[in-house]
Amino acid sequence: MPFKRKHWIITGIVGTALTSLALLVFVDSKKNDTVSGFISPANQELVSRGKVIYANHCAACHGANLEGQANWRDRLPNGRLPAPPHDVSGHTWHHSDAVLVDIVKNGLVPGRTAPDDYVSDMPAYGQVLTDTDIIAVLAYIKSGWPAEALAAQRAVTLEYQQRPSH
Repeated sequence: MPFKRKHWIITGIVGTALTSLALLVFVDSKKNDTVSGFISPANQELVSRGKVIYANHCAACHGANLEGQANWRDRLPNGRLPAPPHDVSGHTWHHSDAVLVDIVKNGLVPGRTAPDDYVSDMPAYGQVLTDTDIIAVLAYIKSGWPAEALAAQRAVTLEYQQRPSH
């Protein structure tokens, strides 16, 4: 086989492989990774829906711009903490999606999603929002995170999914 023909065949195979890989990554980024339990902010319809739900149910405490309440790390006179931010300055991205869904559905539950003696003002939304609503809110929250925080949170989510005790 002449050198030029072999070169074009190899170039074609490599090009096809790279195109297939890029397409696979693109398609995967457009859906929620339900196998791993990761909620992707790539779905713009979901993010738009979540933005409206967030504004109606979450912004009063967590801020219209995800900024949280002032001095959110300092206890109030009643011993509770103010609502934390959901932007990258907070700690939302340190938790798996399963834990975040649990917190939104059930509030902060001592011994499960909070320390044993913790009391919180976080209400449970399980009777107010559907699972899809909660996923949409989380997709909206994540849509403003930088790539590094999103990747770290995805890794936490995947690690959590692999735990035998969850």
